[in-house]
Amino acid sequence: MLTMATTATTPNKAILSERIQKLIKGLSNGVYEREEVIKLCLLAALAGESVFLLGPPGIAKSLIAKRLIQAFDDSKFFDYLMTRFSTPEEVFGPLSIQELKDNGKYVRLTDGYLPTAQVVFLDEIWKAGPAILNTLLTVVNERTFKNGQDVLPVPMRLLITASNELPDEDSGLDALYDRMLVRVFVNRIQEKQNFKAMLMGEGPTLQEIDPSLTIKDEEYINWQQHIDDVQLSEAIFEQIYQLKSMVENKVNQGDVIDSDNELYISDRRWKKSVRLLKASAFFNGRDEINPLDLLLLQDCLWHSPESRNVICNIVDKFASDYAFNQKESALDANEAETIINTINDDVAEKLAITFTKESTMRKEWFKYNFATAARFNVNNNPRMIKLVMLQQNPSVSEQEPGDSRWVYVDGDEFDKKIRTGKCDIYGFVNKNTHLCRLQFEIDAQNRLTVKDIANRAVLVGIAGNKGITESMQQTWQQGVDSAMAKIVDAEHSIMKSRSQFHGALPHNFINDSFPALIEQSISDAADKVTELKGLVEKSAFRISHLSEYFAK
Repeated sequence: MLTMATTATTPNKAILSERIQKLIKGLSNGVYEREEVIKLCLLAALAGESVFLLGPPGIAKSLIAKRLIQAFDDSKFFDYLMTRFSTPEEVFGPLSIQELKDNGKYVRLTDGYLPTAQVVFLDEIWKAGPAILNTLLTVVNERTFKNGQDVLPVPMRLLITASNELPDEDSGLDALYDRMLVRVFVNRIQEKQNFKAMLMGEGPTLQEIDPSLTIKDEEYINWQQHIDDVQLSEAIFEQIYQLKSMVENKVNQGDVIDSDNELYISDRRWKKSVRLLKASAFFNGRDEINPLDLLLLQDCLWHSPESRNVICNIVDKFASDYAFNQKESALDANEAETIINTINDDVAEKLAITFTKESTMRKEWFKYNFATAARFNVNNNPRMIKLVMLQQNPSVSEQEPGDSRWVYVDGDEFDKKIRTGKCDIYGFVNKNTHLCRLQFEIDAQNRLTVKDIANRAVLVGIAGNKGITESMQQTWQQGVDSAMAKIVDAEHSIMKSRSQFHGALPHNFINDSFPALIEQSISDAADKVTELKGLVEKSAFRISHLSEYFAK
C-alpha cells in the first residue's frame, strides 16, 4: 500500500504545468481528435476521479485508456469487456483453490486483475451483473477491496468506463453512474484530413512517452496533498453558485428536456467537482481556482445526451457573459448611459422651449413669447437670439462639423417663420461667423427642435428665458459624476477581466474553443464600454457646461 508522506515537497508550479502540457501532447500524439478526451482523463487520474465515455463502438475508447497508463511510471493496466455473462472472477480475480483447501478461506488471486491495477478500463460497463457492479461501487467509493477477511487497498488512480448507452432507469445503477464524475461524449473522427490519415495510415504514430514526463508514485502522492491546499475564493464560489442557479432555472422552465432528472445534480457531484477544479488549478501552476477551471464543469454536470446539450449551452453562456464579469462590465456602462439619459430628460423638461398651439377653422399655428429672450449683437445684427442644443449631436450644419452647442438666429425673423411648426433659417453655429442653413421643427410634444446632419431632432433651449439655478446644476453634476464613476468601474472591470483571463493561459485541460470565445466576449464588452464612454463623456461635458452655454 502506498502511504501518504508526512510532509509534502512543494513542486515548481511553472515547471509542473509545462510538464503536464507536454505529457498531454505525448499521450495525444497519433490518436486522432482525442486530445480533449485525453486531457480530461488525465485530469481525472490526477484528481483520483472516474471517467465515463459515451459513444458508439469502434472509436478508440479502449486506446484512450491504454494511452493513459503510459502517463504513470511502472504501473499496471487492467481492461475488460463486460457482458451479461461476466463473472466477478474475471474482473477481481479467481478464487484460490489452494487457500480454500488449506485454510477454508474464500480468497481471490487478485494479481493482474482490477484490485492491483492503477488504470482500469471497463467497456460496456452497464452489461455487467449486480455482483460485479456492487463490488465495483465499493472499490470506487473507498479504494479498497475486501478479499476474504482482509481489506486490501486498491491503487487505482483512474477508472475509465465506457458504453454506447446509459444505464436503464430503475436499474439501480444511479449510485455507480453518479461516481463517474467526468463524462465525455466520444464521437467518430470528424475532420476529413484526419479521417484520410487514419484510413491511409499516415500521420504521427503512437510512441512511448518520454520517461522524464511519466508520473512517479511519490510524486503522485505528494501532489494529492497540494491539490487540497488550492484555494476556493468567495468570488469563485459565487460563480459556481451562479452556474448552479442557471442549471436550476432551466429545470424550472420545464420545457428543456422531458425529465427533471436529466438535469439533477447531486450535492456529492458538486463537491467532487470542486476537487477536480482544484486539481486543474494546481496542474496549471496556480494556488487558487480561476474562472477558466469552472468551464470543466461542462463535462461533469450532464446526465444524458439531451442534458449534455443543455449543459453545454449553459456553460457557453456562462463563459461568454459571466466567467470574467463581461456582462457586469457592460451593465456598468449601460447604467452610466441610463444615468446620463435621465439627466438629459430632466434638462429637457426644465429647459426645452415649449410652444402653445392655437387653431382656427382655416389653420393652426404655434405661439411662443420670444420677448423675454436675451438679444445678442452678432455680425452687426442686434436682434439675434441664442438657441442652446440640449442634447448631444454631431452637428446641426454640414458647414460647421463637430459638436454644436448653440446657434444664433434673427429673433424677429425666427418668431414669424416657426409659427407654422417648421422652418428653415440662416444662423451662426457656436462661435463661427459663417452663415449656415438651419432646420427647425416643433415636435409632437410642442417642443422646439433643430435637425442635426443625421436628420435627428435635437431639443433646444433659449438663453435669457429660463435660467439655470445653482441647485439644478449641482443636481445634474452629481448625476454626471455618478455616471463617470460607473464608466471608470466598467473600465477597471475590463482590465481586471483581461488580466485574470490571460493570467490563466495556457490552460492544460479546458476545451480549445473556450479561450477564443472568452477573448471575443471580453473584446466585445470592452468595445461596448468604449462606445458608451464616448457618448457619456460628451453628454457629461455638455451638461457640466450648460450654465456657460445659456449665459448672456
